[in-house]
Amino acid sequence: MIEMYLKELEQESLVTRKMLSIIPDDKLDWQPHPKSMTIRSLATHIAELPTWVTMALTTEELDFASAPYNPTVINNTKELLELFEVSLMDGRSELVPQNEEKISETWTLRSGDQIFMVSTKGETIHHALCQIIHHRAQLGVCLRLLDVPIPGSYGPSADETSF
Repeated sequence: MIEMYLKELEQESLVTRKMLSIIPDDKLDWQPHPKSMTIRSLATHIAELPTWVTMALTTEELDFASAPYNPTVINNTKELLELFEVSLMDGRSELVPQNEEKISETWTLRSGDQIFMVSTKGETIHHALCQIIHHRAQLGVCLRLLDVPIPGSYGPSADETSF
């Protein structure tokens, strides 16, 4: 499983890097709707998600009541890409054969007494990878609304082909 997660993280990082790299610096505070995150918040979250691999494998839980989310402050796309690379190195660091036995251990996401998710550490890693993909798609919609040409994810995008 560790080898599979590492391969998936590597594949998704290629697409994620392309998407993060095209964010215009002057659009970081844009948001499509008042209930939506700004591009800065969304992109920062995407860039930090690889660290959830490490968190899943090195902790038993995340309790937002005692460890509230404090996103890294980024001010431009260069800083965003640097944050992503650091997060990616962090996530890769625990995807080693020695951690294979941890995959089936339990991990919990909570805020105090409110439990959001109880799953295996392997399922938590998979969830983190899915979150990267999910939020990357949201970012793609934001960029499309700003008329930024979108790179392909699993094949060419409408901006890369004449189909």
